[in-house]
Amino acid sequence: MGGFDYLAKRLLFAAVTVFVAITLNFVLFRTLSGDAVSALRCRQCTQAFKDYQRHELGLDESKWQQYKLYLNDLAHGDFGRSLRSQAPVTTEIWPPIKNTIAMVALGTFFSIVFGILVGVISAWRRGTAADKGGLWTGLAFYSMPPQWLGLLMVLFVAGALGLPTSGIKDPTLGILSDASTWDVFVDKMRHMILPALTLGLVLFGEYALVVRSAMLETLGEDYVLTARAKGLSNWSIVWKHGLRNAALPIITLIALSLGFIIGGSITIEYVFSYPGIGLAVVEAIDQRDYPILQGAFLLLTFSVIFANLVADLLYFKLDPRVST
Repeated sequence: MGGFDYLAKRLLFAAVTVFVAITLNFVLFRTLSGDAVSALRCRQCTQAFKDYQRHELGLDESKWQQYKLYLNDLAHGDFGRSLRSQAPVTTEIWPPIKNTIAMVALGTFFSIVFGILVGVISAWRRGTAADKGGLWTGLAFYSMPPQWLGLLMVLFVAGALGLPTSGIKDPTLGILSDASTWDVFVDKMRHMILPALTLGLVLFGEYALVVRSAMLETLGEDYVLTARAKGLSNWSIVWKHGLRNAALPIITLIALSLGFIIGGSITIEYVFSYPGIGLAVVEAIDQRDYPILQGAFLLLTFSVIFANLVADLLYFKLDPRVST
């Protein structure tokens, strides 16, 4: 398969996936009971007022008409307006997304570095105490529900280290005296550490297990035995021959992790009351704010599809078997 054919097929598959995701994104949220008007917490709202609100929001239109308007708006780059605040969706979700990206990026970086390191050591020292320790540690963190691990962080780690357990900044910062840019940065990092560490530990287990499995398969190949027979150093065998040839599953995992970086982790953000996109989605579900939900899930879908497309292109570059 030539490079152009491979790229064309990947792009076509990504485009079809985007269209299917857009359609499902519209349909699924309309299957929820109620709407933004029925979610109003207003005891004095009359039926006439609710009917007027539905008309203003376009909720009295047929589902097909709403779908056509939805596609037309997306074609013009318009994600709609929040049913609750009437602000553009992009304006509503961009600040939470920025908070989530910073937190998830920090946690993902931690998991990649330590997960690959532990996985490589476990594979190279197979059967030793180092291998068993890395394997069981990875399994333990991988099997932990993120929200449960987050609660453990709140109960046992936050107090010991003096770290905040909610929010993204100290509400008193800058009130009594001017806060410098460095003070603001340090304060946000202190609020970000626990949720990022929780996410990083869960992903760390996944990385450690995948890297260990891929490295064990690679280290059993004939070319590794040949490298050992030639007297190459352990460093050269592990990092140049082993890890490089075990890179494909690792690239897939990294691509998926980066694809979900916008989506963040709803449960972790909920536990720590971290004002990211996950917490915004929970609030939008409670308020039946369809445009906010659709915008958030579409951005998550696009990021995952784009990350997978990048991984496919890297496959084509790194694995000669893909182009044959």
